[in-house]
Amino acid sequence: MSTILSASAPTSFEIKSANLPLVALLLKSADLEQLGRELAQRFGDMPDFFDNDPLVVDLSPLAAASDEGLSTPLDFSALIDLLRSYRLQPLAVRGGSEIQTEAALSAGLILAQDAMVQRSLPQRDMAPEPMQEPVPTAAPEPVVAQAAPAPALAAMVIDKPLRSGQQVYARGRDLVVMAMVNPGAEVIADGHIHVYAPLRGKAIAGARGNADARIFALVMEPELISIAGIYRTSENPLPDSVQGKAAQVALAPGDDGNDKLVIKAIGA
Repeated sequence: MSTILSASAPTSFEIKSANLPLVALLLKSADLEQLGRELAQRFGDMPDFFDNDPLVVDLSPLAAASDEGLSTPLDFSALIDLLRSYRLQPLAVRGGSEIQTEAALSAGLILAQDAMVQRSLPQRDMAPEPMQEPVPTAAPEPVVAQAAPAPALAAMVIDKPLRSGQQVYARGRDLVVMAMVNPGAEVIADGHIHVYAPLRGKAIAGARGNADARIFALVMEPELISIAGIYRTSENPLPDSVQGKAAQVALAPGDDGNDKLVIKAIGA
């Protein structure tokens, strides 16, 4: 025999599950001075790159770096202040030792061991070219804490040439440039970048960790190309098969397990 219990619902509130999009800082070194220099190098000329984005500090790479990684002391108060100076809002920590976790909790962070951080790339249809070597990132890169979705907003379209010193950032979407990107100019997008003209400046696609982003240009002559933090500069010249030609850039896993840029002529 079943029993029916009377109940009433509160009228002033409801509690429901919610998902919060996070970025993650994969901390590879406990040297905060080095971290500060490399953040300045990567984001110093992009003050609006982050918009008070919530962030989880992932300490797992410290353990992978050395046997003593999990015993490395960290000044979380200084780390939080540093990240906030770049308009990031540290909320949680994962992957650290008990001592590191206690220090993080004392600094006001919460424990989020279940946070999923994107690490590996799916297999791609672009075969790696032997002439392309993997180029590691120069700084710890914030990446999307969950698989980065395709940009939902309409693409940003720029129909005027970009001069040296100009910068365009398509936040959360693709970027389409109908005119030349001159040396010293910079185009950035969270999704793909299409340049229907010569690309002679810097192009940064997948700026927030979208490893599926690509760069397309009718004339590929960049000073720098980057996808999800993996980059290549003009100091490492492109092969003649793609230099100055219509080409695309994508990420693919290398034989050594490291991600690499693959540059391929369009139509090849």
